[in-house]
Amino acid sequence: MAEVNTYKRSLGLFELVSLGVGGTIGSGIFVVPGIAARLSGPWSLLAWVIVAVSASCVLLSLASVSSRFTSSNSFYSLFKSIFGTRMALCLIVLYLISSLFGVSTIAAGIGQYITYFGFSNVLLIELIVIGAFCWLNITGISFSGITENILTTLKIIPLVIISLLLIPFINTHNFEPRIPFSATGLLATIIIVYWPFTGFEISAIPVEETRDPTLIRRSLLLVMVIVVTVYILLNISLIGSVGTEALSASPAPIATAAGILFSHSGPFVACIGIVAMLSAINAYIVGTSRILQSMSAGFSVPLIRDLNKGGTPAYALIGGCAVSGGLLLFSNHFDQLATISVITTLIPYVFFCTASWILVTDIKSRLVSAIGAVSTAAILIIYFVV
Repeated sequence: MAEVNTYKRSLGLFELVSLGVGGTIGSGIFVVPGIAARLSGPWSLLAWVIVAVSASCVLLSLASVSSRFTSSNSFYSLFKSIFGTRMALCLIVLYLISSLFGVSTIAAGIGQYITYFGFSNVLLIELIVIGAFCWLNITGISFSGITENILTTLKIIPLVIISLLLIPFINTHNFEPRIPFSATGLLATIIIVYWPFTGFEISAIPVEETRDPTLIRRSLLLVMVIVVTVYILLNISLIGSVGTEALSASPAPIATAAGILFSHSGPFVACIGIVAMLSAINAYIVGTSRILQSMSAGFSVPLIRDLNKGGTPAYALIGGCAVSGGLLLFSNHFDQLATISVITTLIPYVFFCTASWILVTDIKSRLVSAIGAVSTAAILIIYFVV
């Protein structure tokens, strides 16, 4: 009988948190604050708070049930136990699609930032980046985890420092709305703001590679604390220091605000943005390959279900990255790719909350699950109406 290779349990709390933060804080935070400011002015801060509450409820719902499903196909097992095989398959396929488009979206974002340095053939560079991180992950989750730790640290520290250094420049007049409040504008802002919050669930995917599966819940909670703190602090500093008019007119709002601190801030912020997206693409590739491998194992799909001697799903990595790279050949537009990724992510989010509401029956947990499910479903509905 042929030897069956298994995943290597080498991930600790720091690596899980890095994957979650890496998958969440990526391209969105470097672009969306300007778009949000254009849509709602200072009211955009309210949108960030609303989405933070909604995403936190989704995360808490997932965290509350994560300990019950500790296999590599934990998401599928969760959905199947509550909604049946057909619905579970539909939901996991949707999530897989969102992940594949997520890799393409982040690669397209990297291409946009690379153009800042004068490069023109960004598509080739984007494909090389995907290929490089595919190879990195084939070498092993330990090497990939170390890389994620380094990249996540390199992007979080500068963002926090910029936010704190901007606080003395905050002018309270910049928070005074210059345009009337618009419910339609706020709803449109909420939709676009949700993109920077997706990806936290990646911490819960590599369960069989975690030294202690009970760390999943703690890592999810730490991820959301870090993400919400960075996002809210950064947006308060951005709006308060330069105002929403300057932010809305800038394609690089963080660079615009950083210009207060030092001249020629563009290249520095662009480098931070690229590092952030490299971290995000690595996290997404990890999550995508594990979902693809676990589903292939469940349905006995040859090759893609297999692990190599290093305990990594090499064929799933190659297949997933090939599909994501192929999507860039059809569309290399960040906004188009991001839209598809968000929509196909939010639908499983609704069912994460619904599953938690069914499985965890205490009043507080059900209230959190209900808020997460209703708010996320409402955002989906609003997207198709607004």
